[in-house]
Amino acid sequence: MTLDAESVADRSFLFVLGSSRADGNSEILAREAAAHLPAGIPQRWVDLNTLDLPDFQDGRHESAGHEPGEVERQLLQATLEATDVVIVSPLYWYTLSAQTKRYLDYWSGWLNVPDSDFKQRMAGRRLWGVTAMAHDEHVVADGLVTALHNSAAYMRMRFGGVLMGTASRPGRIRADEQALIRAKTFFANETPPALFAYEEAGAVAGV
Repeated sequence: MTLDAESVADRSFLFVLGSSRADGNSEILAREAAAHLPAGIPQRWVDLNTLDLPDFQDGRHESAGHEPGEVERQLLQATLEATDVVIVSPLYWYTLSAQTKRYLDYWSGWLNVPDSDFKQRMAGRRLWGVTAMAHDEHVVADGLVTALHNSAAYMRMRFGGVLMGTASRPGRIRADEQALIRAKTFFANETPPALFAYEEAGAVAGV
């Protein structure tokens, strides 16, 4: 499978790195997958661990709309400019890292940024995940997959799934030959519209 010429012309990838460790196994796996994207597709890499981004404060019920600070505004703009957002997070306690979860929490605030139309603009775009874990049985990452899938469903995005690999010590992901093979074609996978489980059940039942 390859990305067709039409899709290449207007695709732009944002890789959101959510590890507490630079050059971690999840990042290595993501860069392997990114290396197989067509040369004409722009890539932007953002390391959440290096951003001066405070913990998210939920102000949805305050009278004034949410006004992001400078760093947050740059992150919002980078997110809106991408057709494809790739969440790169190691599996921490069977879900996303704290840095990654904070980034997604900020999506809640961006729903209320005046004139941003965040949800409307993200609808139809693609969400992907890349994760490395210490466990050989990737089913233990179901919580991470569900979190990303349901986030995409809420935003009416498309979901390309999660590229997984097994590694614990730094750099060990390079020994996971199957993960590296999957990385070569990962971004050529189908990206169907993400639906909540109850929506999928309703579609099957013809409701």
